[in-house]
Amino acid sequence: MQTVSEIKKVLRLDIEKLRDPRGFLNAGIPRFNRFFGRDSLISGWQLLDTDPLICRATLEALSKLQSRRFNKKTDEEPGKIIHETYSGPRSKPPHRYFPMPYYGAIDSTPLYLIVFAMYLDRTKDRAFVKKHRFHIAAAAEWVTKRIEKDGFLYYQRGNRKGLFHQGWKDGFGNHLQIRLPVAIVEAQGYAYLALSAAAKLLPRSSFNFLHTARELKARFTQSFWMQKPRYFALALDGKRKQRAAITSNPGHLLFTGILNRDQADAVVRRLFKPDIFTSYGIRTHSAKEPDFDSLSYHLGSVWPHDNWIIAQGLKKLGHKQEYLKIKKALLRAYQKIGFIPEFYGVIDNKIILEMEKMVCHPQAWANGALLNFLSQK
Repeated sequence: MQTVSEIKKVLRLDIEKLRDPRGFLNAGIPRFNRFFGRDSLISGWQLLDTDPLICRATLEALSKLQSRRFNKKTDEEPGKIIHETYSGPRSKPPHRYFPMPYYGAIDSTPLYLIVFAMYLDRTKDRAFVKKHRFHIAAAAEWVTKRIEKDGFLYYQRGNRKGLFHQGWKDGFGNHLQIRLPVAIVEAQGYAYLALSAAAKLLPRSSFNFLHTARELKARFTQSFWMQKPRYFALALDGKRKQRAAITSNPGHLLFTGILNRDQADAVVRRLFKPDIFTSYGIRTHSAKEPDFDSLSYHLGSVWPHDNWIIAQGLKKLGHKQEYLKIKKALLRAYQKIGFIPEFYGVIDNKIILEMEKMVCHPQAWANGALLNFLSQK
């Protein structure tokens, strides 16, 4: 069995395989050897304490690609941060559905603001923030305008060949069974924290951002809270109807500050019940849901980065025991498989990798998740 030091060395070597010459990380090999806004931001966040230059390079590259126009073919809007683009000669051939860069992600823009604020807190690099004030302001304006217009952060593709779902559980089909437009639950938490981050990054505009954030928080519980299971719905559709499924998504709210303490504690309790928590991590979808499938990409498998984000909220809120459960679960998965894949299934307490053709290895936000866990005391 490998020691922690040996595992960390392997993880770092795998991360180097994904590092672009410009310093950011591509998502994964072999299927997604491209630059993704969401993936690269989360990877930069995970590695902020061990290699802040990755985070800096990610923010720099995303700022250069930030949209300044409207374009339905690419789901582009002024201020929006990319979902995906090519990064160099190792990238796969042009996408068969939509032109690149493609902007069909509801969460990359708020995550850009969140990670920018985290980068500043970690490095105190105010000159870098000053250099990108225009980009930060444009991203914050995009988030603000969308919330003020629709009440929540909704997505709806402009290009019919683009992504139907545009949160982290994205896809071309309606696998989440929600009618467009969709307000996915975790994006509301990201938006709340993003506006708080924007107020810190752009203090002269702080009142407007904080006012919008407070109003979002006030509406959020009333619309997303499911009283009987005492949990948050996966999403709202365009008619504000809840998609009432038990999923891992509300776990992402824990680090954002949008929940009160009672709600946060209820989310934590539900995440660690046996229908969703396994000895190898939290599933994306409860085993009690009618569409659950242990081997499904988003409807029952375990994703290390998903678990890591949930764990950041647990740590922030003082749930040390539960934080350690997730850390130990991912380490157990690594030791069982011999590497940490993008995702895996768990059936009868055994890891299943029947979806090997779909699994990326190395994969940036999976490797980054475990490396961060092992680098923290």
